[in-house]
Amino acid sequence: MKSTDQIQYESVDASPVKSFFVLMLTRDISLEDAILDLLDNCVDGILRSKIKQRGAKPYKGYKAEIEFNKHTFMIRDNCGGIPWNLHDYAFRMGPASGRPTVTPGTVGIYGIGLKRAIFKMGRDCLISTQNGEHRYEVEIKPEWIDDDETENAWKIPVKPAKRSMKEDGTTIVIGDLYPGIAVRFNEDIKSFQSELYRMVATHYAYIIDKGFEVVINGDSVQPRPTRLIFSSDKKTPNVQPFVFKTKTEDGVEVFLTVGFTRPIPSQDEINSEQVEKRYSTHDAGWTILCNDRAVLYCDRTELTGWGEAGVPRYHTQFIAISGVVEFRGDASKLPTTTTKRGIDASSQLYLQVKNKMREGMQIFTNYTNKWKGQADEAKKHILRGKPLSIEEIKEETEKLTFTTTKQTALPGKQYKPLLPLPKKLESQQRRISFTKNIDDIKNVSDYLFQDETVDPSVVGEKCFDLILNEARK
Repeated sequence: MKSTDQIQYESVDASPVKSFFVLMLTRDISLEDAILDLLDNCVDGILRSKIKQRGAKPYKGYKAEIEFNKHTFMIRDNCGGIPWNLHDYAFRMGPASGRPTVTPGTVGIYGIGLKRAIFKMGRDCLISTQNGEHRYEVEIKPEWIDDDETENAWKIPVKPAKRSMKEDGTTIVIGDLYPGIAVRFNEDIKSFQSELYRMVATHYAYIIDKGFEVVINGDSVQPRPTRLIFSSDKKTPNVQPFVFKTKTEDGVEVFLTVGFTRPIPSQDEINSEQVEKRYSTHDAGWTILCNDRAVLYCDRTELTGWGEAGVPRYHTQFIAISGVVEFRGDASKLPTTTTKRGIDASSQLYLQVKNKMREGMQIFTNYTNKWKGQADEAKKHILRGKPLSIEEIKEETEKLTFTTTKQTALPGKQYKPLLPLPKKLESQQRRISFTKNIDDIKNVSDYLFQDETVDPSVVGEKCFDLILNEARK
């Protein structure tokens, strides 16, 4: 028997198995989220092209068309295509080393979105892209997915595109659909298309509102962005949103605003079955944006501060309250998950911002409590304002006076509105202030208290009380 030091050991094969990658990449993501990943790539392409317009409609002229049936899924865009110097990053599983500098405003950092979306739907895919002088096609076949043995098992063939495109962009066609996907694109197409439309209308609301167009099976998506009531009436108090803004040391810009989207419901409306049809809970709560993409839409859970630290749990009473937090910066610094459709609740930045979310929210939950029983009167105040988009609110708040926050963990500036109160809660006291000669004050003090050193404010208050008693007789 050979001793252990005479046995020759060969190397251990630690190379990944493709089928495992395909299974694990797609396991924890929904079909809708996988498609939104592809839309993220479209928007990232616009930003990489560096020809995005300025002004209120920076994405105007850019478009993504989505089509699907029981045989294929297709997404086509005119968003700049995949530059050849990014092909390693675009097609490798995971972020490739030596990747060019990340373009500001993009959200792709993990290198899995495109591949995960493809493998979620089918086993056959053709990607055609054009960027400047580069026009090429990449085809992923079932044989490639099954091949774990050959020397170039992970290499994907690339060839020149058969035809040029009118505009730089990318077309992805996925075939050989998995049976469950084919069913959703066929027998369940109405419900699936409706849900996908809703998700695009909400999660891409702010980008579509800025000019980007998304078409699903011929139906152009109409955005549903949050708009908050803002009164420009010079009279105070009036209805305006709470605003907080800052820029972190990592360069992440944060803009937070919360307020009313519409008049608060009366108690009768809250108790009525019609309240959901008139107000819709789906449009209440917090929306979190990361580089214009909504990673949470109208959330009403503890994740966004409801039901904790003095903030009440969400109730229909608060159906008119909504807020938006916008994070903008390097994608690796943003508090989002790998799916880009969720918040990293353990992120230090998010936890600090969440404190301000709760602070702002309490202003408006308290307001609705104070106006209980007088909702019709409260509506008059709210209707004096008009619903503004987040960009419009930014413009309006430039005219307001902000205060510097004392929170050392997240310094910034905030605007706290002075909201109108019911008459029964308005303060019934007013300050009276006047100036008199010091000798005269001493004489009156000595007359009233036999002491000329009494504080002038006490002397003045005593004088008022004496006259008030006379006036009441």
